[in-house]
Amino acid sequence: MRANFINVVSVDGLDRLFERSFDQPVVVLKHSTTCGISSGVYREVGLVPADVNVIVMQTHRDVSNAIASRTGIRHESPQAFVLRDGKAVYHASHYDIEAEQIEASLAVS
Repeated sequence: MRANFINVVSVDGLDRLFERSFDQPVVVLKHSTTCGISSGVYREVGLVPADVNVIVMQTHRDVSNAIASRTGIRHESPQAFVLRDGKAVYHASHYDIEAEQIEASLAVS
């Protein structure tokens, strides 16, 4: 199984992901459609066998700002998170984002 990419297009949608994180871990990827690094990271995260919720920076910067505010983690792009119980239990940016690390964060109970 490969990643199932789901676009996050509103702050309300992001709020629902934070709520869902109390039941199961949630993967979020901040992605830029004009950045070569982000393109490579998108392919890497595509190897994660889970739903990956994507915030496209060019069209949904408000959602990106909301996740920075909610997690207390400074904005970068590309940037990946695993949310659990309303908190970021994993985050990385740029070339530090690895599918294997995301999968490991999903497996932690």
